[in-house]
Amino acid sequence: MSIGQASLGCQEVMRECDGYTGYMALAVGVPKAEALARHVEEMIVSRRLMPGDRIATKDELRQDTGLARATVSEAVRLLQSQGRVVVRPGPGGGLFVAPTDPVVRLGQTLLAVHSEPVTVADAVAVRDSLEPLVAADAARHRSARDIADLRVLLDAMSDAVADPERFLRANWRLHERIAQIVANKVLQTIYIGLAQFIQDQALAVSHDLSPHEHAVYKQHRLHLHVDLVQAIISGDPDQAELAARAHTLDYRSGAPIAAEVD
Repeated sequence: MSIGQASLGCQEVMRECDGYTGYMALAVGVPKAEALARHVEEMIVSRRLMPGDRIATKDELRQDTGLARATVSEAVRLLQSQGRVVVRPGPGGGLFVAPTDPVVRLGQTLLAVHSEPVTVADAVAVRDSLEPLVAADAARHRSARDIADLRVLLDAMSDAVADPERFLRANWRLHERIAQIVANKVLQTIYIGLAQFIQDQALAVSHDLSPHEHAVYKQHRLHLHVDLVQAIISGDPDQAELAARAHTLDYRSGAPIAAEVD
C-alpha cells in the first residue's frame, strides 16, 4: 500500500488507521484542503517547530496524503492567509513556519489541547461563557457582507431541521461565521479554537427522540438562532448579548439531545 492510499484510508476509516505513524491521518467531515491545513498546524505544534523552521514541500505533502496538487495548493493558501506559514521557492525551499505574533501563538497553543485529556464538556463550558462576548462584539462590527452571510447560513439551518447531522454542522458554520466578525482577535482566536476542538471530537449525533419530536425541538433551537442573528444584524450589542445568553441557558437547561453541542 502506498503512503497516499493509506492516508486516504485514514480519511475514510479513521479508527483503522489510529496510531499508524507512517501516514497522515486527516480529519473527516471537513473539506480536504481545510483538513490538510489543520494537520500542518498540528504538525507545527507536535514537532515543536519554531518560526523559520522548515515544515515540508508541497510535493512532500502531496506524496504523504495522496491529495491532488490543487488541493495541497489550496491548503497552503489557507495557511498563508492565516499567517501560519511562508513559502520559499528554489532549492531548499518549501513551507516554513511564519513569524508569529502573540495572537497566532495563542491559536497554536489551543491546538495542543487536542493531545490533552480534555473533555468536550470542558470545551463547551468555556465556549458557552464566551458566546455573549462574541455576539456583542459581532453586533458592534457587522458589515453588509456579514449580514448577508449570516442570513444565508440561517437559511441553511432552517433547511436542515429534519436532518440532525446537517442541522448540527449548519449550526457550527453559523457560529464560526459570527466569530469571524469579531474585532477582538484574542476572543476570536480562543472561541474558534474551542469550536474546532468540539467539532473534531463530536463524532456523531445521538438522541432518543422520534423524528417528529426531534423536528419540534430543532424548530425551537432554530428560533433561538434567529433571535441571535437578528440581534447581531440590528447592531445592538446588549440585545445580542441577551440573545446569546438565552441560547446557552436553553442548551444547559436540559436539551434532550446530549451529543449536539450547539
